Amino acid sequence: MLGANDGLVSNFSIVMGFAGGTTSAGNPEFILLAGIAGLLAGALSMGAGEYISMRSQRDQYEHQIDRKRIDLLNNPKVEKERLIHLYEEKGLSQLESETIATQIISNPKVALETLVKEELGISVEQLGAPWSASISSFVAFCAGAIIPIVPFFFGMEMIAIICSAFLSSVALLAVGGLLALISGKNPLWGSARMFLTGLFAATVTYSIGYSIGVYVN
Repeated sequence: MLGANDGLVSNFSIVMGFAGGTTSAGNPEFILLAGIAGLLAGALSMGAGEYISMRSQRDQYEHQIDRKRIDLLNNPKVEKERLIHLYEEKGLSQLESETIATQIISNPKVALETLVKEELGISVEQLGAPWSASISSFVAFCAGAIIPIVPFFFGMEMIAIICSAFLSSVALLAVGGLLALISGKNPLWGSARMFLTGLFAATVTYSIGYSIGVYVN
């Protein structure tokens, strides 16, 4: 949802910036080209950034897990004492803690998962999939970024600009309301906030594009 919102706001701003910069609305193909470029650049950037972030985080976690695996292999008694101490801190008696720790240490796989979760706060099963996260970010960004440029595929000149603004505004209201609803907030306020934020960004880029267009021409 957040990726779609990023794509929507950024490409809406790009489209409005180019729309303001054209001396006439008779060249919708230039705006379409800018919109497609913005969509691809943003989606690829989001996807690559998400992959690098997830991959780096996963590498870091895997390194910590490998170190803990070596510690468990070389010093099982020390790791058992750590487990006993952890369970005592949770309120268990010494006898209960020793019993549980003994059972856990007897199974290397369970012992590793438990130590990693209790000491490092890492879940072995939830390290994340970099490629899945990357593709999801790419698709989400594209889903949002395609909305402002759809009317320009039909080459409707000024009507395309108006339709783009309308479709983007409706999408901003919908996304803002949905995000607020998910967060347990007032959906009307969420819609208004998202709409005003996107409108402000698009207005600024349109004004800048218009000023540059007037200056250049």
